[in-house]
This record gives sequence, structure tokens and C-alpha cells, in this order.
Amino acid sequence: MGKRRHKNEAISKLTKKQRKHLQEFGEQHPFHDQVAERAERTQVLKLHDSPKRVETEGDDEEEEEEERPSAYQKLLFTLKQSDDVESDEDEEEILYDEGIEEVDEEDGTGVVEEDLSPAEEHPRENAEGEIDGGELEETKRSRAEVEEFMDKKHEAQFCLETNVFGEEDMDNADDMVHQDGYEDTFVKHLETELDEEDIRNLLNGVKKRSQIKWPRLSNMLCISNLEKFPAPGPASGVSPPPLHKALEANWKSMNQPFQAKGAPVQEVSSLQKELLGLMGTYRDVYFPECSPITEGKEVRSAYCLHVLNHVLKANSRVLAHNAQLKESKPGEEDFRDKGLTRPKVLILVPFRDGALQVVQTFVTLLEPKGKKMDVSNKKRFKDEFGEVVEDRPPNLVRPDDYHAVFSGNVDDHFRIGVSILKRSMRLYSPFYSSDIIIASPLGLRTLLGVDGESKRDFDFLSSIEILVLDQADVFFMQNWEHVLHVMKHMNLQPLDSHGVDFSRVRMWNLNNWAKHYRQTLVFSAIQDPQINNILTKHCFNYRGQVATKNLPKTGSICQVLVQLPHVFQMFNSDSFMDQDARFQFFVDKVLPQYKDSVMSHTFIYVPSYFDFVRIRNYLKKEDVNFTSISEYSNRSEVYKARHFFQKGDKQFLLFSERFHFYKRYTIKGIRNLIFYGLPTYAHFYSEVCNMLQTGTDGRDSSSWTCTVLYSRYDAHKLAAVTGAERAAQMLQSKKPVHLFVTGEEDKAS
Repeated sequence: MGKRRHKNEAISKLTKKQRKHLQEFGEQHPFHDQVAERAERTQVLKLHDSPKRVETEGDDEEEEEEERPSAYQKLLFTLKQSDDVESDEDEEEILYDEGIEEVDEEDGTGVVEEDLSPAEEHPRENAEGEIDGGELEETKRSRAEVEEFMDKKHEAQFCLETNVFGEEDMDNADDMVHQDGYEDTFVKHLETELDEEDIRNLLNGVKKRSQIKWPRLSNMLCISNLEKFPAPGPASGVSPPPLHKALEANWKSMNQPFQAKGAPVQEVSSLQKELLGLMGTYRDVYFPECSPITEGKEVRSAYCLHVLNHVLKANSRVLAHNAQLKESKPGEEDFRDKGLTRPKVLILVPFRDGALQVVQTFVTLLEPKGKKMDVSNKKRFKDEFGEVVEDRPPNLVRPDDYHAVFSGNVDDHFRIGVSILKRSMRLYSPFYSSDIIIASPLGLRTLLGVDGESKRDFDFLSSIEILVLDQADVFFMQNWEHVLHVMKHMNLQPLDSHGVDFSRVRMWNLNNWAKHYRQTLVFSAIQDPQINNILTKHCFNYRGQVATKNLPKTGSICQVLVQLPHVFQMFNSDSFMDQDARFQFFVDKVLPQYKDSVMSHTFIYVPSYFDFVRIRNYLKKEDVNFTSISEYSNRSEVYKARHFFQKGDKQFLLFSERFHFYKRYTIKGIRNLIFYGLPTYAHFYSEVCNMLQTGTDGRDSSSWTCTVLYSRYDAHKLAAVTGAERAAQMLQSKKPVHLFVTGEEDKAS
């Protein structure tokens, strides 16, 4: 008995793969044998031909040192051994088990990626450590291809250190200093020298706030950090900045890619003109009215133009100075025109399709008329970032905003370097040879690593001069912690020199003041306190900030079509992060009203997944008859939950907001609604309320109910649902309960 028990314990410790091998071959794979030390394969080194010499004892020792294999050679032999005995899948496990360094092929950075913990490995993780169903998918190529992809063909063409401008190009570079009778803001921004007192005022000084109004952007809040850089004036005095020569021909037709074929080319819109005027001042800009249906494409074209203008001007200055240094004697010229690393721009987008749209806009703006632009690695880029064919039912009906967000390739783990020079573009350039980095927050998160890891890299973010967060609201539905992690690693002093010529580095880069010169552009479809927190806690631009602040006059409650009473209940909360007060109010005041069997078919909408888990655990503990659907539910679980809820077998349906964001299913059989919190997107409120008219044939509509919880920290979301005027009254009123009725001529009471 003892031997059998010992044998069963030994087998239970084996992995699934080891047990399968044991069953098929009757013994374990030799790789899994427990040995103290693996013997190294005999290595034969071919010596170079050399004249005969007298061998002394010291020579023997020297020769023995020369023949001793390096760490790199050991790595190669280890890989060969793994290839001989293991499959591709096993090889990946061996590499991670033994801690072997692997070159990251996708972005060409040459940095080391270690095996990640579940919290770091997956784009969305819940409060209980549950992992999203979609695992990370990296492009897996052989190591031979990784080593070959050094882009030697284009390295010399795009290298800033070895390229120089001709006389005509130098004249164009000089034109940017004085255009139209004033100095270019690009030059003024980078050549402004701050002193120690300015830095103290930026970090600890009093910020001056003011409001301005422009025709298209309307009301804007301006924050000035230094007195010598006041708020922008009226819109009439602001115009798009002077453009680089390479952009002058195409910038007015930048809206052409997303226009209907055959339609006349749309000139630059009023929104784009005002945004370009603001971005040209190098202030931080926050535009929270960027709907993916209407303004999204216009805004993307505008910031792409600004980014290209900045990169081309910066590279033109470096190349022009290279030519001057080549002709001058050593020590005669002194140019400070570089950062500590080459990447100047970081663009964060949620999906691969967003990166595709950005690169296509770059090509449209740079491509000469009647000529094809030289874009290296174009085919590979289209294969990896192009639209993925999915098997979707032909009768699938989704709202327009859903199609706008989820069009194209929606993979959310990617990063790619782009270098631009002389009307040519190089995709998949190594990060330290790139001008622009386009990535998702998850794609950078797996590269940056966490504190305590020995192998991590974030030096390429040290000299970022423009940071763009496009579709920032979608980051909430992925993992906002990844965005915060990236922000914490922006503009830190690099740990390695990376071959930089320190005599060309700007003094404010050397002084570790790069974060005060970085311009941050944030575009979102919603107003949210967490996005505001990015601007207040992680942005220190000495030129200040401008944020659009327009309150909605009518809320999404006006789009509710069913006759339904909406009861808004206010609870007291100490802070925006105080989730205990909301949970206690729900448990003590709201839930008891719906536990009666008469109040069946109750749908509980929960915006935060952490709150979702908390409520689910409580309902299980109290033995409540409920079912649940979240973004982590598989297809069968979703089907069963919808079926049992519609039939009335389950009294409550706990529903997460992110599931609605990604799927937009219509839930049938709802009679009672509880909004545990106001939706992140205002139109989700009306979409959920209108579900009541499906699956019930209008029966018992007089007994339908809707309860909404809110606190004074939900002002933005409340205004988006009820309208700004009503929201102000509700927040200032001494009454904690407010009633609205939809589906009648008088919609409020």
C-alpha cells in the first residue's frame, strides 16, 4: 500500500504533458530527470591560423581563456539542445523555466521579456485573479528570423547620426525659424530654458485658471503654470502652426482617406483648425467630446499632422546641423538638438486597427502627389494589423458606435516603432532607432515590467516630447492600470546611454526636466475624473493645459422609449474611491425592496467589475436566487443565464458593464432595473432601459421599475444621463430621492 500511495503521489505532481508522455512511452522524458547539473555538449572551436610560437605556461592559460565559451555561445548551444529534443511548444517552456533571454522580434527593441505573472500577462484581470478568455498572442517566428530582422537595408537610410542635408534641405530647415514674421513655436518651445525657480513653481506653485470660449470647441478651461505663459487668446488670433515643406502639399486634403469615393475633397474642418491651433502652442490638450462616429477620424487626422510636423522639423534640424558639423572644425559649432534617446512621440491606441489608421494617415500626409511613398515592411504591417475575417452571423445588429469602435483588427496587444526621414517611412524599426512608437497600453505594459524585475526596459520613453492618448475611454474597458503604469515611466532618466552623443543633448534633457517639456494630447468620448487625474498628476507641461468643458443640455434619459419611472437615490460618500458607502447603501436600502417574489426579473447593472465580484459574493453568501453575466463568462454560461432569467427561474441577473461594451446583447424578460452606478457611457443608460420592451410584449408595463444610485462625485455621469440643469438641481437639493418618468409627454416630475 505504501509503495502504491507513493507512486500515486509522484504521478500527481507531474504536469499534464509529462503524464501524457509517461502514458505513451512508459517513462518520463529525459529532460525532466532530476539531475544536479546538466552536462554541457562538447564544443569544438576552430582556431584561426597563426604562426608557430613557443608555448609557455602563461600562454596555455591565455589560450584556455580564449577558448572558454561566452554566455552568448552557451545560449546558442542551449537552444540547439532544446531544438533537438523538444517541440516548439516545449521549447518555449524551457526558455522561460531556465530564464534564458529572448530577443523581442515584434518591435525590434532587443530587450528581454520574462515570463509574466497572471496579473501582468493579461489585458483584463478581475478582482479575484480570474483571467480573460483571450490569452496574449505574440507573433511567433523562428530565432533565425529574429536575428535576421535587423533591417540592415534601411538602417543607413534612416540613421540620424550619419545622414546630412543638402543645401536646399538646409535652407528649408532654416525657414522654420522665422515664418510669416514670427518665430516658429516648435523652435521656441524646445529652446526655452527654464531655471530652478521655474521648476519649483511648476511643481509647487499656484496654478492660474481661466476660461475662454471658441466657436467650435466652445467652453475651455485653461490652466497656466507660469505667469510668462498665459492662457491662449481668442480663436481669431490662433491659426495652424507653420508646416514642414513635406506636409504643405497634402495637409489640406488630410480628410480624404475616410471620405466616400467620388465625393469632393473636404477642406480642413473648423474643429481641426482649432485643435491644430491649440496643439501648435505645445500646451496639453484634453478633448472629451471625440465621438468615434463623428469627430474621431477628424481628430486623428489633426494630431497625426501635428506629430509629423514635429518629427520632421526635429529631424531636419539634426540633419542640417550634421552637415554644418561635417564642414566645420572640431569645437567650432555647438548644437543642442537631441534627447537622450531618439523616440520623440508615443501614440497609445486601444486596438491594432487604430494603429493601422494612424500609419495610413501618415502615408497620406507624406506621399507626394502622383508618386508612391517608400514604406519599408509594408506587407508585413498589413498582414499583422489589417482586418481579421471573423465568422459573424449575417443578421447581427449592433449600434453605430459599436461598429465604429470594433471595426477592423481589435487585438489589443501590440507595439511598433516608426522612423521617418526624407519622405520615406520605416515600419518595425527598433525602438531606439524610431521617431514614433505606436502601441496599446498592454503592449507597452508587458515590455516595461514591474519593480523588482531584473530584465526590463523603459529607457525609450525618456525623451518623449509628445504623448497622444487616443480613445482614452476605451482604455477603461481594457485595463486602466496599464495606462497609469505607462504614465509612471514617462520621461525618466535612462539607465543606459544607448550610444548617445551627450554633446548634442539638450540641457533640459540632461537636467531630468523632460517631463516639463512633454506635450500630452488626450482624446476621449466622455468626461471622466480618472482621465482628469492623468492631467493633474502626471502632466507638468510648463506651457499649461487646455481642456474642453461643455456640459450636455439634454441627457440620454430623453432617449428612453418605454414608459418607465426612474427613481434616483443619492447616498453620502466621503470620496470618489469610497466604494464601501455605495455597497452598504445598496445592501441596506435597495436590495431588501426587491427580495420579494413579486419583484422578480430584476436586472442589476454594475459598471465596475470589482463591485460586480463584491455583490456576487454577497448574493452567494445570502443564498439569493440569482445568476450573473460578465466579460469573463463563456458562451454557454451566457446562454444559460439569459434563458433562466427570461423564464423566471432566476430572480436576479447580475450584469457587468464591460460585457455590454464588448457584446451589446439584448437581455429579454427585464421588469425591474437597478443601476448600481451610473454607466460610463451615457447612451448605455437608454440602451439598457429600452431592453424592457423586448421579451415581454408590453405586458405588466405598469409595474416596471428603475432605481439608480449616485453620489455627489458622479456629477459628470449624472449630467450626461439627466442633463446638466437637472443634475445641478439634484446635487444641490436636500431631498435624496428624485423621480423621472419617461414614455409620457411630461417626462419629468
